[in-house]
Amino acid sequence: MSSYWNTFNARERRNISIYIAGIMLYKLGLESFNGSIVTLATDRFKAANTFSKLGALTGLNQAMQVVGSILIAPLIKKFPTRTVLAAAILVFGLITTLFLIIDAATGGKPRLNNGDKIKYGSWDPNALFPLYMISGIAYGMVELIRRIIPRDIVGGDVIKLRKMDATVHILYEVAGTCGALLSVKMIRVFGNNYSFLITPPLFALAAFTWSFIDRLGHNSNAGKVVDAMDETKSIGHAGYFSSIAVGAKAFARSTYKGALICFSHRRFIWLLPGYSFALYGHRYLENAISPAIAKRIMLDSSYSQIMVCGSNLGELFGAGFVLFTTTLIQTPMPFLRFDALALLIVWALPKYSHVIQPHNAIYAWRIAAMFIPVSMGWAAGDVSLAAFIQASLARMESTDTQVSALGSVMAFLYSSYIITYAILGSLLGTYIDKVFAQDGNIYRALVNIGGVHFTVLSAIIIASTLIPKGALSLNPKMINDADLTGPTDLETARDEDVAARDRTHPDDSSVEKEEKEKPVKSTDIGALIG
Repeated sequence: MSSYWNTFNARERRNISIYIAGIMLYKLGLESFNGSIVTLATDRFKAANTFSKLGALTGLNQAMQVVGSILIAPLIKKFPTRTVLAAAILVFGLITTLFLIIDAATGGKPRLNNGDKIKYGSWDPNALFPLYMISGIAYGMVELIRRIIPRDIVGGDVIKLRKMDATVHILYEVAGTCGALLSVKMIRVFGNNYSFLITPPLFALAAFTWSFIDRLGHNSNAGKVVDAMDETKSIGHAGYFSSIAVGAKAFARSTYKGALICFSHRRFIWLLPGYSFALYGHRYLENAISPAIAKRIMLDSSYSQIMVCGSNLGELFGAGFVLFTTTLIQTPMPFLRFDALALLIVWALPKYSHVIQPHNAIYAWRIAAMFIPVSMGWAAGDVSLAAFIQASLARMESTDTQVSALGSVMAFLYSSYIITYAILGSLLGTYIDKVFAQDGNIYRALVNIGGVHFTVLSAIIIASTLIPKGALSLNPKMINDADLTGPTDLETARDEDVAARDRTHPDDSSVEKEEKEKPVKSTDIGALIG
């Protein structure tokens, strides 16, 4: 453990600790909120179109996260990251209270105060669409900033990034597992219309905690260098709405350029299935298959959160595996292959669903155990792949001042995931509803949306890991002949510039040393969303 902490300097250790404390509070509240809304939608939408609407609802929420990222990107240029992050999560907390206020104002009551029976307000369930879309905007604002902070804190060294990403992911999923368990209990006590009442105060505590993070190089020379590379810099001192318009155009342009980079380079083309399709499979397992089994087979929508608990626990194990094999496994390929093979476990669900007894939580826990290796594979692949993308494309950025490679590629990959989920989520949801209407159960649907669907995803991901140069071995030491350890060229040039100024102006050494510790800050919209 001492060697792990010695990887980071004192300032990095302090910021990592504060960031982790805040993100665990955030995850507790987030898990309670998302779990409650999914079960609320599952219960309130009509049986004829429950899962087609649920697929559309979650897809629109994710699409609005991109909008939230674009809306807040101009603010990150003008204010310290910690300030924008704290403000964004406070806004998110305020929006979550809208659900509570509307339900209470229309006659809804907590289960605790209604004889252990849920009483929903008289509001139209379709109102979930605009409300959840608005919350998606706030969610996107927070997630945008959450994605850039690791590189802001530790720079572009792939070893540091992988260790920090893995550590954050482990503790993030500890909080997520606890949050899923807490959500089940809260739904039992308050009902899914009030079970997320703990979310606003937890978000407020997270905002307070994050306000203690250092300024992370805001207005530093490194930030100016990156601003010079940022394609949205042309907004100058224009108004906020002009900045948003320019940001939206920049995001569209970055997405297009990201597609060109991915499809014109052998070393990047595999990122689409490796990142976007893998992320889609993981989200579909949690947001579609789990609620379908809970509602249609177990006859209790709250059991979906028990399954999500197993998924979160698997993510914890996956992130831990990456952390402890950082030097042994140096590329994402072994993790992605494990992820692809683990997806085949979903074939067990159609067979097992025949023995499930309704209203019996033990079966939900058994399915949660099945989800552990599936999500473990995804999390290991996601953590290692995120570090690989950040480090490899940061080096492309440092040698090309015209194109923000990291932002463009991440914008394309995340947009691909959003589009894939929005289309397939709704179509497969319609198929689930159709099978239920015809058969009175979803056993036949589970064979296709679980077994066949995930087998296709597995084959595509496996095939993608064979594309990069040098990736054919079981555990390649390097792919694409790229050494990603150590600082980037831009960081090295910055450090040399600081050292030269130290020699020239020794009286300013304390200020310059502080600037030297501040990593490059990327405010490119695509990088933030990714």
